[in-house]
Parts: sequence; structure tokens; C-alpha cells
Amino acid sequence: MPSRADLHTHTTYSDGVLTPTQLIDLAYSKGVRILALTDHDTTDGLPEAIEAARKYPDFLLIPGVEMSTDVPGNEVHILGYFIRWQDPNFQEQLARLRDSRVIRARRMVDKLAQLGIRISWERVLEVAGDGSIGRPHIAQVLVEEGYVGSVNEAFQLYLGRNAPAYVEREKLTPAEVVQLLRKVQGICVLAHPRELIAQLDSLLPQLKEVGLVGMEVYYQDYTPEEMEVLLRWARKYDLIPLGGSDYHGLGGPQQREPGDIPLPEEPVQQFLEVAKVQGSFLPA
Repeated sequence: MPSRADLHTHTTYSDGVLTPTQLIDLAYSKGVRILALTDHDTTDGLPEAIEAARKYPDFLLIPGVEMSTDVPGNEVHILGYFIRWQDPNFQEQLARLRDSRVIRARRMVDKLAQLGIRISWERVLEVAGDGSIGRPHIAQVLVEEGYVGSVNEAFQLYLGRNAPAYVEREKLTPAEVVQLLRKVQGICVLAHPRELIAQLDSLLPQLKEVGLVGMEVYYQDYTPEEMEVLLRWARKYDLIPLGGSDYHGLGGPQQREPGDIPLPEEPVQQFLEVAKVQGSFLPA
């Protein structure tokens, strides 16, 4: 049964295929009544999303963001919810991170060329549009040009962390991101932690100390067994077990529609109670 809450989604303002209005209309049609918009390193889609949500009186839009961080040998993504996203200092930091995304994307296109895979940088920019440029935009062009059959294949063969065209970019540490989000009253949640299992015992205490509240357990294509393992980790460190579809609209076997996750009602209500207690920001 689909969840009435989806706390991880993307739009054309980062690397999704739907505008904020289209995303909200789709989510509502799927039965979602609590939606977090969490574009990568940008909140530029929030004004449109807030306006689009007004036509649904029983719909709660949570202003959010997804930020990328680094640990040795891996990436850690942090979701921030109920953020005071218009804070000037926060926006300045996001702008720096978006600039580093452009530099990194260009270097990845250059590395692909060195591998004999020539795609147009101008086309990557066209695909990204006004969005925060990311690897999925490069992947889409690789699909267009026939080098791969899907976005997932592009990541597996060329763009994933250990793949030949991967390039690092400027990132904050996980703790720095949690602290940054806390400064704008964000409720912080660790995103898609399956690949971090070996590091959770060191990572979670450190992040909880600086303000981590939850972690994704009910995510996209996680199996029941994987979700059970992650649920035990969440309980061990007293973190709210949350989740989302990570909807991009890119297609493929891993992708899920908004709300197509087994996220229970109880942790969602616990999450909303935390927001209420701290007086979290809600769209007017």
C-alpha cells in the first residue's frame, strides 16, 4: 500500500524531470498528502512548489534540500526539512556548492572524451536547464547518444563513484552539513544509508551529536530484509526511521513513483511532532 508521505523527491530545479507543479500534481494523484521537496543543493523550486500546493487544502508541502557530503571512500547525503531556506548565508553556501557541481560536471565530460565517449557539454547544459547540474544530466545525454541503455547503466559503467569518469567535487563533511542545516532550523535525516552500513557505527553517533534526527529506512528499491537491518540501526541510535521514493522520473527498475514506499504512519507523525515542538518553518 502506498504511503501518504514521501520525504525525498526531486524536480527540474536539480536532476528530476518534472517541474515542482507537475511533481505536486502527480504526488497528489498518487495519494500522497505529505511531500518534501528535496532538490540537490538548491531551494529554487520551492516558491513554485508552495504556490502549486495551495490548490490542495489537505496537502502538506515540507520545504527541504538534499546536500552531498564526503567521508573516506564514500558519499553521505543529508536531507534537511522545514528549513528556513531564504536565509542569505544559507543561500550563499548553496550557491558555492552548485558552482562546484558545474566544474565537476565539465571535468566528467572531459574524462568521458578521454575514454572515447564524446558528448556535447552544451547538450548537458541544455538537459540541466535551470537546474542544479548533476550526474543524471550527463547520464541522460549518454542515453540520448546511444552509449548506454539507461541512466542506471551510465552510472554503473562511467559515472558511479568507482567508475572511470567519476570526479570528486567540493563538499562539506557530514557533520558540517548537519550543523549548517541546523542553523536554518532544519530537521536532519541521513539519506539512503544502505551503502554506508560498514560506517554507520562511527558515523551515526557523530551526526547525532550535532543534530541528526532520523535516517531513511523505507527507500526506493530497498528489500524488506534491508529495511529491517536499517530499522535496527535507527533504533540503536534512537533515530526516526523515515523514507522517500527519491523520485526523479528518470525511469528504470530502481525508480519509484511518489509515495510508492512502505513508510508507516507512526514515524511520520513522530517526525511532524519534532517539527511542531521546535516551531519549524511552514510555507504560508
